Amino acid sequence: MRIVFAGTPEFSAPCLEACRASGAQVVAVYTQPDRPAGRGRKLAPSPVKQAALAAGLPVEQPETLKSPEAQATLAGYAPDLMVVVAYGLILPRKVLAIPTMGCWNVHASLLPRWRGAAPIQRAILAGDAESGVDLMRMEAGLDTGPVLLEKRTPIGPYDTGGTLHDRLSMLGAEVLAEGLRRTLAGEALVATPQSDEGVTYAHKLDKAEAKLDFARPAMELERTVRAFDPWPVAEGAIAGESVRIWSARAVDRQHGATPGTVLAANRDGIELACGEGVLRVTAVQRPGGKRIGAFDYLNARPELRGAIK
Repeated sequence: MRIVFAGTPEFSAPCLEACRASGAQVVAVYTQPDRPAGRGRKLAPSPVKQAALAAGLPVEQPETLKSPEAQATLAGYAPDLMVVVAYGLILPRKVLAIPTMGCWNVHASLLPRWRGAAPIQRAILAGDAESGVDLMRMEAGLDTGPVLLEKRTPIGPYDTGGTLHDRLSMLGAEVLAEGLRRTLAGEALVATPQSDEGVTYAHKLDKAEAKLDFARPAMELERTVRAFDPWPVAEGAIAGESVRIWSARAVDRQHGATPGTVLAANRDGIELACGEGVLRVTAVQRPGGKRIGAFDYLNARPELRGAIK
């Protein structure tokens, strides 16, 4: 089996390794063009490009797959199957038709819930009890194709966008490896159409969503903090200072204070009044500083301890 793999971020790299380990032949790797990164804004290769080059695989980085030239290049690799994992470019119908066995996609949600760009963070924001990965046969719609295989995982109370990302990345490699193994053994995987009920869309994250509004319930803010770790990181004001909030827990407690008021400040955390309940902040980052615990933050702002009535 000749496979063309298409992926870009770190999430995709284990799936590339699963393709290479399957016994199939990875004939080319498609990834997004190098982008500016870091303080110097120098062009940097994607994690998938780095993995492909380390493995000695041909790399293609077209700006689009809509041009006849890009489609001719892809067809020249004569792929039996195209595996797409967080690639970041839309595959036109003509591209979907090039591989003789079609195109597979590894998607980080339990479809049809959370189709789209940011399913991991949206699941945490919504308070979902579980997530998972689907191996899907691609079609022209956005994540609408039939599901071939699925693996599930609970979302724990301490899961962040980062921890769930890493777990689903490995589950994605597992479900892809199983699909390739069974297909190479001659099995025809059953394609189950997605339900028309329960469809939700995981819209791309916006930095503006990271600003915490303490008039909202504390539990919603806790989920925002967890979902936006490691990016874009929640932001909020503590006694007039805007900080990035890396870790916080909701506390079910009644109070009559104005949202955002500091209710308590000690080594256990800084408790802020919310529209419903209290948010206990345990790790922050001051402007220009590094991530620190609440105790170290209070050492830098000792006036907070005495300001609480």
